[in-house]
Amino acid sequence: MAAISSSRDKNKKVKALDIYKWQGLNRKGKKVGGELNANNILELKAQLRKQGITPGRISKKAKPLFGIGGDKKIQPVDIAVLTRQIATMLGAGVPLVQTIEMIANGHNNGNMQKLLGNIGNKLQSGVPLSDCLREHPLYFDDLYCDLVNSGEQSGALETIYDRVATYKEKAEALKAKIKKAMTYPISVLIIAFIVTAVLLIFVVPVFKDIFDSFGAELPGFTLLVLAISEFMQAYWYFGLAGIFAAGYLFKKTHRASQTFRDSVDKKILKIPVIGNVLKKAAVARYARTLSTTFAAGVPLPDALESAAGASGNAVFRDAILDIRAEVTSGMQMNLAMRNCAIFPDMVIQMVAIGEESGAVDDMLAKVATVYEQEVDNAVDNLTTLLEPMIMAVLGVVIGGLIIAMYLPIFQIGMVV
Repeated sequence: MAAISSSRDKNKKVKALDIYKWQGLNRKGKKVGGELNANNILELKAQLRKQGITPGRISKKAKPLFGIGGDKKIQPVDIAVLTRQIATMLGAGVPLVQTIEMIANGHNNGNMQKLLGNIGNKLQSGVPLSDCLREHPLYFDDLYCDLVNSGEQSGALETIYDRVATYKEKAEALKAKIKKAMTYPISVLIIAFIVTAVLLIFVVPVFKDIFDSFGAELPGFTLLVLAISEFMQAYWYFGLAGIFAAGYLFKKTHRASQTFRDSVDKKILKIPVIGNVLKKAAVARYARTLSTTFAAGVPLPDALESAAGASGNAVFRDAILDIRAEVTSGMQMNLAMRNCAIFPDMVIQMVAIGEESGAVDDMLAKVATVYEQEVDNAVDNLTTLLEPMIMAVLGVVIGGLIIAMYLPIFQIGMVV
């Protein structure tokens, strides 16, 4: 009987649960409500009673018209949260299969439930976790899977998962800071462009009609603005189509051509202020990735290859691959880093101290922390620096248009 029961448990499928909306009364008689996942209404009522809630109205939440298409797309930050959840539950002694099942049952995103259900089913059939994850490369990259595999091989999966969770959290936090640094100025410039276009297309023509009624000669600056306005009125759709076409071609070429991506990465590092932020971010990624993989027992050449892929920039990727080649030939890592002439002296010295003391992973973790903090400070300083600059640009553009329109009126007033 025990064998049959075990066989049934093994073949049991981890499925996505239905979502129910419920209302009821708590122990104090107060009306409460919310949403819960359950296999059926009876199971939902049992969950509510365990929480001291008397069930009232219960309704099954309607699924999207086109299946799971209405569920949220799984984002990298969702994987970071999932990793931390697994690390926490494994650290608390919860078995792996039960961990996956519990997280799946408690998730509101149908796509995540489906992903975890698939992983849970494979785990129950005896497939190692790292192999289960490799079947979903869109969410779990080679570095993630290799670290999990090293944890399985060493028998310290909960320890490795804690390190992976920290790595993912730091990586996502760094990515958010970079997006913040890039998004703010771009969004403001786009708004400035839209406002300028609206003025040129709709407002300036009104002034043109007024100027025509004057019959007087207009200043050169005003004539220039009027010419630009006439061009925008006649060909604005060509300009708009050109912007969209350029954006589409850039995106398509960027995806298709490695050479083009490398060229963009090289040029973007030369942008004032922003390039410096991206350099610090690349150093932070390199140090954090190498620290995590090295501490997990991954051989240094493999760890450097993972760090090259995670650097996020072609310049640093090529430099790290050169370091890997020299380290493989027997050179110390700090000397190889110095030869590539791209890493700051402080980073090289910390690595050298780590190699001498046998604590490279600890030193790299400290380097990563320092540079992540520097990126954070640089982004804040960048925002502070750009605000007056952007306001100045907007003032010049908008103010220039206003001056161009009122200059003839001022001149006529002076003549009168």
